[in-house]
Amino acid sequence: MSGLFGIVSSKDCRQSLFYGTDYHSHLGTKKAGLAVLNRQFTRCIHDISTSQFKSKFIEELPKLKGKKGIGVISDFDSQPIIISCSFGKFAIATSGLLRNKNELARKIMSGGGSFSEMSSGMINATEVIGKLIAKKNNITDGIKYTFSQIIGSMSILILTKEGIYAARDITGKTTLVVGQNEDTFAITSETCAFPNMNLKPVLELQPGEIALVSREGIRRDQSNLKNGKICAFLWIYTGYPASSYEGISVEKVRENCGVNLAKNDRIQADLVTGVPDSGTAHALGYSMASGIPYRRPLVKYTDGYGRSYTPASQGIRNKVAKLKLIPIKSVIEGKKIVVCDDSIVRGTQLKNQAIEKLWKNGAEEIHIRIACPPLMYPCPYLLSTRTKKELAARRMIKKIMGEKNFDIKDFLNEKSSLYKKMVETIKDELGVTSLKYQTIDEMVKAIGLPEEKLCLYCWNGKD
Repeated sequence: MSGLFGIVSSKDCRQSLFYGTDYHSHLGTKKAGLAVLNRQFTRCIHDISTSQFKSKFIEELPKLKGKKGIGVISDFDSQPIIISCSFGKFAIATSGLLRNKNELARKIMSGGGSFSEMSSGMINATEVIGKLIAKKNNITDGIKYTFSQIIGSMSILILTKEGIYAARDITGKTTLVVGQNEDTFAITSETCAFPNMNLKPVLELQPGEIALVSREGIRRDQSNLKNGKICAFLWIYTGYPASSYEGISVEKVRENCGVNLAKNDRIQADLVTGVPDSGTAHALGYSMASGIPYRRPLVKYTDGYGRSYTPASQGIRNKVAKLKLIPIKSVIEGKKIVVCDDSIVRGTQLKNQAIEKLWKNGAEEIHIRIACPPLMYPCPYLLSTRTKKELAARRMIKKIMGEKNFDIKDFLNEKSSLYKKMVETIKDELGVTSLKYQTIDEMVKAIGLPEEKLCLYCWNGKD
C-alpha cells in the first residue's frame, strides 16, 4: 500500500511536509513525490527503490515553498499527478488498488481522453482517478462519482487553492486522520507522523467521507458514508508500531497477539524473539505472558533494506531478507528458541534467512509462532500478494491434495484434520521444531473491534 500526508499551514510548510511524508517510508518501496501550491503548483517525484526518501528529496526542499502541500510514498505509481480541468487545477495522490484500472482507462479514452503519466509502461492509476474526478463540476462531486466507478479501494488527497480535500476509501480498508496544532492542519495515513510534529489527532474520516481541510478549519461531507471494513493486517503487519487506527494502538494489538500465542503453549524454551521489526511486539507480548525472557538472536542492520515481501522480484526479496538480518551466535547456540512473526506470506524471509541463520548458529530447537492465521487469499484491495500460488498455505494445500477436488473451508477451520495437516506440512517445509498460528477469533479479540468492522478477506475470503 501507499502512504499519504498533507499539510495546510499559516507558514511555509515544506519542512513539515518533508518529514511528515518520510514517516510513511515503511509503506512503499517504489516511488515518492511531493507537491506544494504557492502561486502555482510545484512537484517533484523520485524513484526510492534503491535509496531512502530523505536522501532523494532533501535537495528539492528549496524549490518547494508554499503553505500547503501533499506527499506520498507509493508502492507502484509515480505521483502526485497534476490535473487541469474545467473547474481548475489540482494535484492528486492516492493509496489503494484500482482493480478495474484498464476498463476505466478504456472508457476515458473512448470519449477522447488520453494518458500521459505512465508507471513501468502501464497507465498510472492515480491519473485515472484524477481524470474521473475531472468529469464532474467540482472536486466533491468528482470524488463521489469516482467512488461509484472503482473496483478495489482508494483513499485520496487532493491539493487545491481552497485547501486539501481528503477522501477515505469508501470500502474503509485504509484510513485518513486529521491532526491539528496552533497553526497547522495535517492529514495522514499513519498517525506516527503526528507526535514529533506536535500535532494531535482531531478527526478520523469515516468510509466514504470527504473533508476539505483549510486554514479556516475542516468542512465535512458525510453524504456518501458506507459501512466499510478496515484492513486487519494494518495492526498485524503493515502499520507502524507508533500508529493507531480507529483509536487502537498498533503496538498494543501486537502485544495482545503475542499474549494469545503464549496461552496454552506448553513449549519449554530458553528465549523468545521476534523477526525484526514487525515480529518484535508480538514476541514481547509472548514473553510477558509466558515468562520466557525476550532476547535478540537476530538483529536488523538498517531500515534502508525495506520490507522483504513488497519488492516485485523474488530474487530481490531473497537478497533483501538475507542481507538485513544478522545472527548473534552467542545468543543462539544451544538454545531452544520461540520465534514470533507477523505472518507467513511466501515464507521467503522466515525459511531461507531467519530460520536458516538460527540453525547454522547452533539453535537446538526453533518454535515458530505466527500472529495471524494462514493467508489463503490474495488481497483484492491493496498491493501485496497478487496470486494464490504465491501464498505458502496454498502451496501446501496443493501439495496435500494434488488434483483432488476439495472445499477450501476444510482448511480454514483450525479444528479440522486438514487444517492441522496443512500446518504440519508448512512446518516441515520451513524445517522447524513446531509451528502455531493465531486463530481468526483470537486475532479479532486482540484488535478489539467487532468482527463485522474488520476486513478478514486474506484469511476467510469474505468481503
